[in-house]
Amino acid sequence: MDVRRTAVVKLDLSDEHRDALHRTADQYLSCANRTSDYCWSNTSYTECKTNKREVRDALYAELRDDTDLPAQLVQAAIKRAVEAVKACVERWKKRQRVSCPTFTAETMDYDTRSATFYRNNVSLATVEGRVEPSFVLPADSPTPYERYVLSENHEFRESTLRYDAVDDEFYTHVSTRRVDGDDTEVSRDTGHPDHTVLGIDLGVNSLAVSSTGTFWQGDDYDHWCREFKKRRSEMQQRETQAAHNALLRLGNRERAWRKQYIHTVANELVTEAVEHDCDVIAFEDLTDIRERLPHATWHHVWAFRRLYEYVSYKAPDHDVSVEHVEPEYTSQRCSRTDCGFTHKDNRHGERFCCQKCGYEVNADYNGAKNVGLRYARKQIHRLRSSPMSGSGDAEVDLRVNGGTVNGDGSRRIAGA
Repeated sequence: MDVRRTAVVKLDLSDEHRDALHRTADQYLSCANRTSDYCWSNTSYTECKTNKREVRDALYAELRDDTDLPAQLVQAAIKRAVEAVKACVERWKKRQRVSCPTFTAETMDYDTRSATFYRNNVSLATVEGRVEPSFVLPADSPTPYERYVLSENHEFRESTLRYDAVDDEFYTHVSTRRVDGDDTEVSRDTGHPDHTVLGIDLGVNSLAVSSTGTFWQGDDYDHWCREFKKRRSEMQQRETQAAHNALLRLGNRERAWRKQYIHTVANELVTEAVEHDCDVIAFEDLTDIRERLPHATWHHVWAFRRLYEYVSYKAPDHDVSVEHVEPEYTSQRCSRTDCGFTHKDNRHGERFCCQKCGYEVNADYNGAKNVGLRYARKQIHRLRSSPMSGSGDAEVDLRVNGGTVNGDGSRRIAGA
């Protein structure tokens, strides 16, 4: 199982080093924006240039001559811009509104050649040569930096240097990947073990609902989102510098509160999976979720994406993988394995009532079971259709309130 971890470390910079990083960031952003302009086409997405090698061959020498950036940072800037254009092209293909990517935030991507990490400091490539700022680490040990970056069980992948304009500080986000004792990547088992899956449904009224019947209500989250919005509005009306500064501080507090809230839900969700001996947590695919949930505001969509991200980050530490399935009709399908009738009239707000078999249950709970069942059935189909699957008798169970249900509906355990 590929397990990645990121340690965020604050840098202790002298004025000279701080100036060097600012100048480096300015030139890095210039390279990224010039690359973006070169790749972009306003006429058709087919005219956009998204081949990294071709773009690098066309621009590298020019950007290298026009800036003082080290070679690795020039290449990193080109790579960032091409990836951004490629992402816009994918949205353009879906007829979503897009524009040429523009880079303004002071962030830079470093790899093993441009950044070297030591126990108490890091060596970073800049336009002024190498700088070696120290770290500002918390007193509690082991710190995330010690647990991941300095650990023999993790290997360095890349880092992103970010400047926080509000705090006037630089932070490095160090990405690592877990390796086993032989220094090889921990890979997912390719055999056919039995699996138990926990289905998760995301919604507006209930932030998340599991197939075991646990609800994470969104009332408290919605309440504080409204309170922060009200306080922002009051400060914006004052139109003073003091109000502006207070608004920036409020924004930091709100972001911290949102992250902590979703982290708490993610921890509880992973605990739910562990306590019910689940090997997989299945979410619905979040693509086009705004269209599927028209009543969801931007902060709901933000919460859904962060929850999936945080669970994906935390679950592998407990040997639980995180997957996603297609969401079509999970809210309209009857989750009883001997029925499965699908119709738009099955759902009435927060209640689900199957028009065929009469099964009544909370609509979000029904959706969570369908998410888990869809993953289970997909896995069973994959195993049975694979030429390596042998007899194809592997079991994939859905964990529900009081028991499990086999993904193909052939077996039910008491309480399902």
